[in-house]
Parts: sequence; C-alpha cells; structure tokens
Amino acid sequence: MSNVYDILSERGYIKQTTHDEIKDILGKEKITFYIGFDPTADSLHVGHFIALMFMAHMQRAGHRPIALVGGGTAMIGDPSGRTDMRKMMTKEIIDHNVSCIKEQMKRFIDFTDDKAILVNNADWLLDLNYIEFIRDIGSCFSVNKMLTAECFKQRLEKGLSFLEFNYMLMQGYDFLELNKKYNCTMELGGDDQWSNMLAGIDLVRRKESKQVYAMTCALLTNSEGNKMGKTAKGALWLDPKKTSPYDFYQYWRNVNDADVEKCLALLTFVPMEEVRRLGALKDAQINEAKKVLAYEVTKLVHGEDEAKKAQEAAEALFGAGNKMDNVPTVEVGKDKIGSSLLEVLVEGGIVPSKSEGRRLIQQGGLTVNEEKITDVNSKLEENFFQDGSALVKRGKKKFYKLQLK
Repeated sequence: MSNVYDILSERGYIKQTTHDEIKDILGKEKITFYIGFDPTADSLHVGHFIALMFMAHMQRAGHRPIALVGGGTAMIGDPSGRTDMRKMMTKEIIDHNVSCIKEQMKRFIDFTDDKAILVNNADWLLDLNYIEFIRDIGSCFSVNKMLTAECFKQRLEKGLSFLEFNYMLMQGYDFLELNKKYNCTMELGGDDQWSNMLAGIDLVRRKESKQVYAMTCALLTNSEGNKMGKTAKGALWLDPKKTSPYDFYQYWRNVNDADVEKCLALLTFVPMEEVRRLGALKDAQINEAKKVLAYEVTKLVHGEDEAKKAQEAAEALFGAGNKMDNVPTVEVGKDKIGSSLLEVLVEGGIVPSKSEGRRLIQQGGLTVNEEKITDVNSKLEENFFQDGSALVKRGKKKFYKLQLK
C-alpha cells in the first residue's frame, strides 16, 4: 500500500512539516489527526475545500480525521493573515454557523462507524476558568517567542488586541485536549497556521511529555501568487444558495491555463498520470482539461446530478447542445418592458451596478440574443423575448436567461 505522504507530496499539498520522521509514521501507523475550521460564516468556501481534500486523502489511507469546528476560538477571532481585527460575532451567530458547517463537512468526510470525529472546541473552551487557564497554560508560552510569529508580527504596527493575542493559546490548548481525549498526534492545516501549530506541539510536549507533529498544506493560489476563489460577487462558497452550482462550475471552467494542472491535483481525485496529461495540453486543447476540472470539482462539492446540469448548461451556451434549463435565470415582469435595460440588469444582479453596466456596454461586452448592445440608454424591448426568454451575455463567458413572467 502506498504511503499517503507520497500521494500528498506528488499532488502538491505539503508545504511544511515539523519532523522528518512524519513520512515514516504515516507509512507504518494509522494515526488520529485534526484540522480546525473557524465558523466565521454559515458556509465553507473554496479556501476550506483544499483542507477538506487534504483530510479526505488522509482518511482514504486509513488515518482517522478529527474535524474541529471552532465555536470557541471564533469568539476571539484568528489574527492570522489579517491587517485588522475580525468583526465580533454573537454566540447565536456562531452556533448557527457551526451547525451549517457541520452539515457541509459530511459531504466530504465519512463520519460513520467512528471513521472520523466531529468536535466543537466551544465544548471545552467556553467553560474554562480564566485564572486557572492562565496559570496552567499561559505559563507555558513565552511572549517574546509569540511576538516573532508571523501572525502577530504583521499586526504590531496597526495594533494587536490582547483578545487576539490569546488565540494562539486557545489553538494550542485544542491540540492538548484532543491529544488527551482521542490520542490525536498530528495537526494539519493551511500554511498560515504554522506558528499556531508549533505552539500546540510545544504545549503538548510540556504538559504531557509526548511528541506530536504538524504538517501544513499550500494555500490555494494562482500562478501569480494571488489567492484563488474570489469572484465578482465575493467568495466562492460551497453552499449552493451562496454560489450556484452553475457559477461554481463556470469559475473552474474559466481558470487561467497555467493553473489547470495545479487545481486538478489539489481539488480532484483524478489520477496524477491523467492530471499531468491534461495539464500538458496547449492552446485550444486546454479547454478539455478545464471541462474535466470544472466537472470533477463541482461533482465533489454539489454532487453528480448538479455537475451534469452545470455541464449541460455550459455546453448549451457554447454551442454543444440546446439544454438551457440550468442557465442562471432572472424573472422579469411584463411591466418592465420599455424600462431601462441597464436598470433591469442591475435589479436582476446580472451587472453589479449602473456604472459597471455602462462601462461594459461602452467596451462592447454586453449582448442580448447575440446582438451587441451599444447604447447605454437602451430599453428592454418585447422583441428580445423569443419564446418568453432572452439570452444575456456579460463579458466573454457569463450567460444569463431573462424570463418574461
């Protein structure tokens, strides 16, 4: 049986490891490991998806995941990667977000028969006695050492609250708690969590005299080093109510050529031999690789039926079929006939603002039924609607259907 370390390394997950012996451990033992997810929203986004895939590969190799939802740490807020303090959330909002995220995780990780464990650190953090915690745990942390951590260094110029300064102690305490309760011996996560992971390892060593480990995965960035998963509407969410399966599919269908192979390796289970073949395609042929990427990622996140619907809708728009049922649809009342086309498109969310719509028209980037709109004062005309609907194209690859009601 192959070592999962080799699989993770080949697919480009592993960024940093705390110990050279991690590879041998993963090849010889079945360990319990954890990844933490702070519930800052009521849905995970594509940045979390790479961590879920990291976890899924480990589980497929026989290791047991603990998915930790940070209902307690979210009360403080992770300063990592932030230039300012996170917005404070109420306990009610956090509890709602936790319940939503727990349901999403079950799509990717098998929690049946104790194959994985789902925990909420609110269960142990919210009942801590502050004086006892500071005496028992705080005494194990060096302020001088903490201030050298990247997550704190970048905040010192603009100001770091004492509240956020406690985050590292809390995350370290999570590792200690999981080690004692479940014999968890490894923490996995994004590379921005490196300092917090080291703190947890040191705390377990001090309190339990045990050696534990950590391994980080690369953050999802494009070939220019920028984070992927940002759209005109914001984050690329895993919740279909926040990002429709069609929009989700189209995001991956339209990634830069240089990012296709990396995304296939990190975000799908496509065998690496096929990943390399697809990634080597050039010019127009790379579109075939993008179709595989879009379909496979959408299938994992939204299921095979939704992936097929999104694929059919995209193929219809690009001339490979005629199924228009799954194109994003905006209903328009008959009373809007004669109104400003731009206002109708803004109201329907097809363009984000009138100024953006005017710019789009002036640059020749808006068509209705394949006819380019050149006048910013164009009206919504009844003859736009063929069989009750009109096809709007925004830019090169965004399609919408206006449905007359």
